[in-house]
Amino acid sequence: MANCMRMPMVSTTSCITSEKRRRSLCVINRTKIPMPPLNPKDPFLSRLASVAATSPDTLLNRPTNSDTPPFLDIFHSPNLMATPAQVERSVSYNEHRPRRPPPDLPSLLLHGRIVYIGMPLVPAVTELVVAELMYLQWMDPKEPIYLYINSTGTTRDDGETVGMETEGFAIYDAMMQLKNEIHTVAVGAAIGQACLLLSAGTKGQRFMMPHAKAMIQQPRVPSSGLMPASDVLIRAKEVIINRDILVKLLAKHTGNSEESVASLMKRPFYMDSTRAKEFGVIDKILWRGQEKIMADAAPPEEWDKNAGIRVLDAV
Repeated sequence: MANCMRMPMVSTTSCITSEKRRRSLCVINRTKIPMPPLNPKDPFLSRLASVAATSPDTLLNRPTNSDTPPFLDIFHSPNLMATPAQVERSVSYNEHRPRRPPPDLPSLLLHGRIVYIGMPLVPAVTELVVAELMYLQWMDPKEPIYLYINSTGTTRDDGETVGMETEGFAIYDAMMQLKNEIHTVAVGAAIGQACLLLSAGTKGQRFMMPHAKAMIQQPRVPSSGLMPASDVLIRAKEVIINRDILVKLLAKHTGNSEESVASLMKRPFYMDSTRAKEFGVIDKILWRGQEKIMADAAPPEEWDKNAGIRVLDAV
């Protein structure tokens, strides 16, 4: 009888001991559950923290499956599966910033009040430049506008005409109508009508890079093709009128007489930065210390004379 009474007591003690071990093990396992930083706006972390607090065994006794991301099946609704762009990252990660394509370069230059002419003066270029000038004046009529020029005018490098002379006159008239100061800068080349635009900037604010070139020349007759002789004559007269207008405008902005400008324009007249400054096309040369260096240097004629080179007058 005594033996029979002892058996249940041993069984009860072992059950109590195993229950205590299970509870202590459960408490230990709960402390080992990784608790991510909670962000109320993050549905994944909110759901994961809720499951960890209510039923930790669901997270501890999970089958490992390499094809499924961890803790992905705890979501009961597909609405919780937000895309990364819709989820605000928690404080433990870098701030989420949506990626956008960068703005185009002309827009960045326009934001800095810079208008760049880097092509021959064709109708598309004229339309864009005039529109940008009008826009910048509308934005702020007091701030200066910076006009960078690297253009062969209405012709290409080989001399072929690609645009009418009115393209350059259109930009020139727009510049004259603006209330803003216009700072012109020659980078590369300013030929023909582009040289006129360079000289038409605000006095004292016309610049040129030290190795840039400027050139003035007579307008060219566009390709006539199979046009009748009478039409060719009409075009030739129009070119002469445009030449006279160009001579008057260059004489006005450079301070030279119309006769001297017309005489130089009989043939292409090239100018480096020093000669362009002497001729009155620009006011300053943009290079640190370059003005002093080039002012102390001898002009090309003196170099030729010292070298014993005789330069023939242009025919």
